[in-house]
Amino acid sequence: MLFNAALLSTVALLAQQQSVQAFTAGPTSYRQHAQRLMVMGSATAPPETLTVTPIKSLDGTVTLPGSKSLSNRCLLLAALSKGETKVDNLLESDDIRYMLEALDTLQVPVDRLSPESVTVTGQSGPIDSPTPEETVNLFLGNAGTAMRPLAAALCMGQGKFVLDGVPRMRERPIADLIDGLQQLGADVTCVEETGCPPVTINAKGLKGGKASISGKMSSQFLSSLLMAAPVVDGDVTIEIKDELISAPYVALTIGLMKKFGVNVRIEGNMDERPIFHIDASEEYKSPGSILVEGDASSASYFIAGAAITGGTVTVRGCGSDSVQGDVAFANVMEQMGAKVTWAPESITVTRDPSVQLKGVDVDCGKIPDAAMTLAVAALFAEGPTTIRNVYSWRLKETERMKAIVAECTKLGATVEEFEDYCIIHPPKDNKINDNVLIETYDDHRMAMTFSLAACGGVNVIINDPGCTAKTFPTYFDMLESIATH
Repeated sequence: MLFNAALLSTVALLAQQQSVQAFTAGPTSYRQHAQRLMVMGSATAPPETLTVTPIKSLDGTVTLPGSKSLSNRCLLLAALSKGETKVDNLLESDDIRYMLEALDTLQVPVDRLSPESVTVTGQSGPIDSPTPEETVNLFLGNAGTAMRPLAAALCMGQGKFVLDGVPRMRERPIADLIDGLQQLGADVTCVEETGCPPVTINAKGLKGGKASISGKMSSQFLSSLLMAAPVVDGDVTIEIKDELISAPYVALTIGLMKKFGVNVRIEGNMDERPIFHIDASEEYKSPGSILVEGDASSASYFIAGAAITGGTVTVRGCGSDSVQGDVAFANVMEQMGAKVTWAPESITVTRDPSVQLKGVDVDCGKIPDAAMTLAVAALFAEGPTTIRNVYSWRLKETERMKAIVAECTKLGATVEEFEDYCIIHPPKDNKINDNVLIETYDDHRMAMTFSLAACGGVNVIINDPGCTAKTFPTYFDMLESIATH
């Protein structure tokens, strides 16, 4: 048995409580908060750590939880739409809980049918404050997929709002989004010195207009403006002034908006400096019901595990018909030597044991989350692996570039770090160091990614495994269900 499920649930709850306490205690830095969690995890016995025992092979079929990005987008668009929307296969995780709690505070009716299914009664336009004379405070943890879209959407209605989160959220940039909203006439600010939350909004409705924003740091800024634009009283034009990273996530947003009845006109190339037009006549209408696709970023762990061990794994919930860019991670595993079989809603991966994984040189600008998984797969390859165009790693739940460099080095790799890429040289003979304590930095993807080091026939100790509650609280259960030790 990999771990005790009840124990892990307790860890997740403790981690959440510690985050809230750190937030309410005042100006504690995220780094201090993370170090406190690390010290606790290192100095005490479980439940603060989890040992993943050596994995010989991963074989079987896993059904993926709903996509985090799609779950929170669906909830927001349902709230802005005319009519009731039933949302199924909703991801049960911290990020979605923060969005649901925010909708509750804003008095948007949400009927919980089950943990994975809700019915949202839309507002037929912008979300107004339920208490016009008072400031509404929304605590959004470290959920970027709640903070950014809500910051944009709430500017379109009426009311006063403050959006805040855990200390790390106060280190995650949002200034480019705020700048775009201000160009449209919004009375919205973030912390001037840092360009990060808290975000303060004095909303009086918007009349449309033009905004020119940067797309270099995060595609979430553009996605947030796009999703909010149809509830503006006028035409909206949004221009990317430099370059757009993670374009597949923007395509995902536009595709979802279309399911809610809104068309976005695109001028130019999505991979360069596109211009987006949303006409005043566009309005959200409920599709009645919508099914959240399985999370493609989460699929990467099982896809990589099969490639590393030579087992055969099928992930269900995303495939050749997926709207998510991260399914392209399977193509990277194929470049390394795995065999990939596609179906509309599933991907099957294996590897001939006589074929060793080969190091690759890949532009991962369109798959930055799945690119983390590539960093661990690189430990098992012949030759170095170069992971390019991932500056956005530095702006995520933690400073992922430095975190990946540190933990890969502990496992025996030699890593060259550059501003927006890294080169990973695997350990000699791909021999992974045993019993390494992996720091997770309160970052769910660090915990899941580095659990795969156990495929090297070693024990891997994961610090603060409860951080996976952010997007995939059942991850370690699912990994264990297909693991041979």
